[in-house]
Amino acid sequence: MTDLFFARALHVLGVVIWIGGVSMATLVVLPAVRRGEFGPDKLAAFHAVERRFVWIARTAVLLVGVTGYYMTEKLELWSRFLDAAYWWMHAMVIVWLLFFLLLFIGEPFILHRYFPGFARRNPERAFFLLHWFHILLLSLSFITILGAVAGAHGWIIF
Repeated sequence: MTDLFFARALHVLGVVIWIGGVSMATLVVLPAVRRGEFGPDKLAAFHAVERRFVWIARTAVLLVGVTGYYMTEKLELWSRFLDAAYWWMHAMVIVWLLFFLLLFIGEPFILHRYFPGFARRNPERAFFLLHWFHILLLSLSFITILGAVAGAHGWIIF
């Protein structure tokens, strides 16, 4: 049972680091970048923060995925995915998969390829869209966290 306590603790730590970083980027960094508080080169300011956090986020997302899978397997929770009452488990997987794809595919192969040109041509629009995309992802993350914590403690809406 000690392994499950450790897995759960690592899982929660990973979520705190990952979603905490998304919160900081969405609610603090991107608004400051958009207002030019880090200087007139918004793209350079964004990259300065992003390149420092991206590997932390990737590591946290991998940790959450591994520990989540481990706990689901060890506790034999796969049947919950067949029950709508456990919608929050589906939400956790969907949010995790979205971020996994964004961090490991979208960010290196799409964002780095297309965003710099867009940001140079139309920085206001580019950073507006980037910020609102972060707001959407953060909102989905918050709903999932609220549902998962409530659901794990017995709250069922169906």
